[in-house]
Amino acid sequence: MSPRKAKTRSPARNCPTGVALLHDPTLNKGTAFTEEERDALGLRGLLPPRVFTMEQQMARVLENYRRKPTDLEKYIYLVGLQDRNATLFYRAVVDHLEEMMPIIYTPTVGQACQQYGHILRRPRGLYISIKDRGRVAQLLRNWPVDDVRVIVVTDGERILGLGDLGAYGMGIPVGKLSLYTACAGIHPSQCLPITLDTGTNNDALLQDPLYIGLLQHRVRGEEYDDLVEEFVQAVQERFPNCLLQFEDFANINAFRLLKQYRERICTFDDDIQGTAAVALAGLYSAIRLTGGRLSDQKVLFLGAGEAGIGIGDLIVSAMADEGMPKQEARERCWFVDSTGLVVKSRTDLAEHKRPFAHEHAFLADFQAAVEAIRPTAIIGVSGKPGTFTRPVIEGLARFNARPIIFALSNPTSKSECTAEEAYTWTNGCAIFASGSPFNPVTVHGQTYVPGQANNAYIFPGVGLGVVAAKARHVTDEMFFASAKALAGEVSASDLAQGRIYPPLSRIREVSAVIAAAVADVAYKRGLALAPQPPDLLASIRSEMYEPCYRPYV
Repeated sequence: MSPRKAKTRSPARNCPTGVALLHDPTLNKGTAFTEEERDALGLRGLLPPRVFTMEQQMARVLENYRRKPTDLEKYIYLVGLQDRNATLFYRAVVDHLEEMMPIIYTPTVGQACQQYGHILRRPRGLYISIKDRGRVAQLLRNWPVDDVRVIVVTDGERILGLGDLGAYGMGIPVGKLSLYTACAGIHPSQCLPITLDTGTNNDALLQDPLYIGLLQHRVRGEEYDDLVEEFVQAVQERFPNCLLQFEDFANINAFRLLKQYRERICTFDDDIQGTAAVALAGLYSAIRLTGGRLSDQKVLFLGAGEAGIGIGDLIVSAMADEGMPKQEARERCWFVDSTGLVVKSRTDLAEHKRPFAHEHAFLADFQAAVEAIRPTAIIGVSGKPGTFTRPVIEGLARFNARPIIFALSNPTSKSECTAEEAYTWTNGCAIFASGSPFNPVTVHGQTYVPGQANNAYIFPGVGLGVVAAKARHVTDEMFFASAKALAGEVSASDLAQGRIYPPLSRIREVSAVIAAAVADVAYKRGLALAPQPPDLLASIRSEMYEPCYRPYV
């Protein structure tokens, strides 16, 4: 008598089978494939016989993840999981975001980028080099997915506060797009990380035997610009509904590329605009603790690059929204760069700094500027650790009952001061935020929860709103709206703990609210190509990707 055959149904159309299915991270469920699926999809014998639930798989993931001895080892483990089973990876990150976001993004991603060629398991995304000029469109056609909605592209020249990491900078687009999915529910198949490799001026990398990029110094000028232009045109042709996010370009290119392309395509620069929105949201929350209005503030920046000038520009727009003339608003923002105070008498100022050059005697150091300008808030975007010294912070506290201290440089090793220093040196009076996470601090029996002014609060929600509305452009008004929406999600109980941003555990909900605010701007300004739904927020929530296994038969 012949053995009875298992009853099966046909697999979903176009679904790969057998080993090909197990090797596709977007479709693979590993040991969670059901008995019926194993029969229908040619998996019988290719998997251990026991069927596991996602919850049981998650227990294995957490056990292995938590036994890793270092954060870098945890990063490597999670990237490996993402390469094997993307759904399980995103389920783990979404359910344990506060624990895992510092691993897949700042601060650990900085260390991962520094060692990217040494920890490389499987290439992710696309690498387009200066040697590919004339065939960039062909390279984009090599990408197997047609419906790409978000591209994050870097040239690796200014990775976080770590400088030129060349092709090793690919870890940033990969990490950013993981957050687009985990924090805002954009489907992982619709995300594409890209590195433009035009060389590196980091000689240590050029001597690194495992460096994965071109072994040459950076290309500048017309040749560089031609590659970027060819790339932008190819993206428009291959992925016409795509949002293109510029990430971690050096100052010499970031400002001009944003200016060149923002009116032509759907694009933004997160270092300039995303950082600005998250900082402005923090200021709005801080004012709820200090009283007054934004236009009452005087802000002194340490650092006058992309992040600092971007924040300054958005603060000016927000003050103007309160009725203050723009020039007067600019005079509420002061900058100290690597040379000293940015003032009109200086002849060495780059174009992007000149709107914030005011009449004042030149001062060579930040502490002197604090004493002379007497700001209500200091914002560090310098990448220079320890520059918010005790004399600086104690000086700020002498003329502010609640001094606002934002030490935003990433990763943690580059922070201008620690949370403990800010709270301790002000006897617990500081309103503090940092770019990378710090643990709660107890001063005089009171525990303070530091705010993390991470761009992850902004860019995923902005991207989700742009994608939902099919916006033709990304405007400053959208970032202004996103800052107000983020600040509006900070509760009274958050403020009571000193927290000026909502908990990361709420970030998907917060991203949906930000997306609705951004999409609303797109509809009001005639920039949306998608029809407007009757309930924008409900529509956005319904479209967000939820990492769950789907049946195949």
